[in-house]
Amino acid sequence: MKLDYNALTYQKMPTARIGKRNAYHLAGRVSAIYLGNKQKNLPTVHFQIVIKPTEKDGEYNGRSLRIPHKYCAQLEGGRLLPHLPHCYQRATRLLSPADQQQCRCAFEADVINILAASLAEAKYVALRDGEVFNANLVYLGALKFYGGSMELLTVDEYMGCLYPDNAAERNQKLTELFLAAYSFVNEPANWQAIATLAETIFQSPQDVFTCEELIALLERSSDATRLPGLANAYMAKSLNIRHAL
Repeated sequence: MKLDYNALTYQKMPTARIGKRNAYHLAGRVSAIYLGNKQKNLPTVHFQIVIKPTEKDGEYNGRSLRIPHKYCAQLEGGRLLPHLPHCYQRATRLLSPADQQQCRCAFEADVINILAASLAEAKYVALRDGEVFNANLVYLGALKFYGGSMELLTVDEYMGCLYPDNAAERNQKLTELFLAAYSFVNEPANWQAIATLAETIFQSPQDVFTCEELIALLERSSDATRLPGLANAYMAKSLNIRHAL
């Protein structure tokens, strides 16, 4: 039997399909960026989720094809300080005490928000498997098992910038920030927002979740409805911390 390749039709692949663990990972980070930063009265920052198919080589009866293999989802933006100075103390030495404190809050918030992603994934897995979720079982080093390997490297860059010459102080502060991220994820209202956003991301076959869409989704969740009109105010503020460094 001779196949007519011109007559072959292929079912269109879904626009975006990612695992539920990945969806909770992304939702944890986004919720911490938006809700966590807002709770700390920190400036606005832009972010979006982009989901793209990766491809692999395939063959059909000797004819080379390019077919979707899996989907890669990532968060773009979201950091108050996308470019770290070599040394925090040197970069902020000419700032006023108030501006120095704001910059330090931004440093620490970025770290908390990064850690919240893997912690949200870990909590989802624990609940799914009927296991206990607490800060003793899900310790900092365990986050590499929840999509956090590269994120932990970024956290190390932040902490090295804050405490370049004092390992003990650096480790103590990192433990403090890890517990802050854990507390954020584990707080019932925040977890409700994370879960609502994650399920929406998981079920929605779209390529991009814009900043405005993600904020609107959070505001419609059970806890974020207590924060009326934040989306417009959040997007309208100017980000001054980047220019201070």
